[in-house]
Amino acid sequence: MIIAVDGPSASGKGTIAKALAKHFGLPHLDTGLLYRAVGHNVALMGGNPDDPKDALAACAFPDAMLDDPVLRDERTGGLASRVSVHPEVRAALFKRQQDFAQQPGGAILDGRDIGTVIAPDADAKLFVTASVDARTNRRVAEMERSGEQADRDEIRANIQRRDARDKSRATAPLIAADDAHLLDTSDMTIDLAVREAIAAVNSRIEGR
Repeated sequence: MIIAVDGPSASGKGTIAKALAKHFGLPHLDTGLLYRAVGHNVALMGGNPDDPKDALAACAFPDAMLDDPVLRDERTGGLASRVSVHPEVRAALFKRQQDFAQQPGGAILDGRDIGTVIAPDADAKLFVTASVDARTNRRVAEMERSGEQADRDEIRANIQRRDARDKSRATAPLIAADDAHLLDTSDMTIDLAVREAIAAVNSRIEGR
């Protein structure tokens, strides 16, 4: 069974995907970490994330980099959005994601193009979204919990810029698959969002 969970930054898709993985006993891949690793690697190499050649060279990152906590910070998220617009980068990471999805027994992947590009034949697809205000509040709270300084206006602007880049890129833009279940988590608690997601997946599987 393959479950695809897509959506914009801070929508809750990662939390939901992890909960689904635990509930259904499936391996989980946060594909956004791959792009964050490329963005971070390009910075380490002194390259330009907007240059496709520099971004492609940064795709040769060590697996251990995926465990680096710096990948979770706001700056790295912005770099990830910038390198992800390059078709060369998306092609370089495509097989890695497909191999994970197609492993025996299935898997859960979350990202921005899982249901449309990586696993278009997934057994269940969710598109998780939330308002810009809700996502800004979540990011601010997350940063404050980790002891980081949080500028609400800057975070909101970053979210809007990332949304614009992700939705307008020529290759694999951020869009909901036609057969995805839409889940707006703006006014939901985590527990409610997870329950709704599990119910949606069960309904889709039973419908098949």
